Amino acid sequence: MIRVLKRFIYLFLSVVTLIIGCKESRNKKPVKQNVHEKLLKKTPLIGGNYVSEGYRQRAEGYDWVAVSVKKLDSEKISIKVRSRADKKKPTCTFDATAYKQDDTIYTTVVNGKTVIFDIHQDSLSIRTEEAGEDGILYFYCSGGATLAGNYRKIKGVIDATQVDKTDFSKVLSLQGIGFNVSTIKKEGQHVLTVSPFGLEIDNSPQTYISKGQVVKAMVEDMNSDGSPELLVISKSEDTSKKGRVYGFSVNNRKSMSPVHFLPTDENQRINQGYQGHDEFALVETKLLQRFPIFDAAGQPSGKTRQVSYELKDGEALRKFEIVTINEY
Repeated sequence: MIRVLKRFIYLFLSVVTLIIGCKESRNKKPVKQNVHEKLLKKTPLIGGNYVSEGYRQRAEGYDWVAVSVKKLDSEKISIKVRSRADKKKPTCTFDATAYKQDDTIYTTVVNGKTVIFDIHQDSLSIRTEEAGEDGILYFYCSGGATLAGNYRKIKGVIDATQVDKTDFSKVLSLQGIGFNVSTIKKEGQHVLTVSPFGLEIDNSPQTYISKGQVVKAMVEDMNSDGSPELLVISKSEDTSKKGRVYGFSVNNRKSMSPVHFLPTDENQRINQGYQGHDEFALVETKLLQRFPIFDAAGQPSGKTRQVSYELKDGEALRKFEIVTINEY
């Protein structure tokens, strides 16, 4: 009798243990979810600010360089390199759009050389694809400094009391002549400075107040005379994002003069239904402009107007003249 009772108790405990084990297994999170969480931890969150080692000791006067990364869409990011500018001239200044190669690698091309941005959760590194081409990364810095190197991620924004206030920077060259284009926001206005280099007589910088924030700069020999033209595009800071073109033409490789572009909202040939949101591009030697057309009630019509311009000689200055107007 005692043996039977012991067997019954043993069997009962075994069943209870089995039931409890099944319940615990049902309450456990699937293994796949844990793997997914690990993958999320390894995949970098694109965007933020990265700084060089000197940033830690900026209060002691150390120089530093920062890299700001902003995600533009699923395939490209904006890269802005700025440095300390409160006690000396900026060490490095560089702007670029970089394109995704995989989860951590983005690249851009500078003067025919591929520059790699390797982005991780807490760090970023900059290098050229080929070791022998890293000289291009010194061009955008002064005093023997280089963009190349490792940067650590910080929380929040870069120290506004020290950082270079340049909000656009681009260096372009063609046919042995170059342009250093930069803007800085001062007293609520965007101050545009174009500094040519390689001209035979006059390389003096030219400064203007830009109507809006500069977003693009392009170079091309638009009249095929052996000297390049520079186009700088700005966008208004309101919701219309109206575009403006600031043109510069090189005169027989000796000096640089502005080129006249009639603002779209003042041009009666194309301003009907114009409310901004335009885009500009260079196609061979023509400037193309494209913008949506709005109806009389201020609503999108669903149509787009495309305008092409050519560079022509004027009485005093060269100017952009409309060649074709198409709607679709």
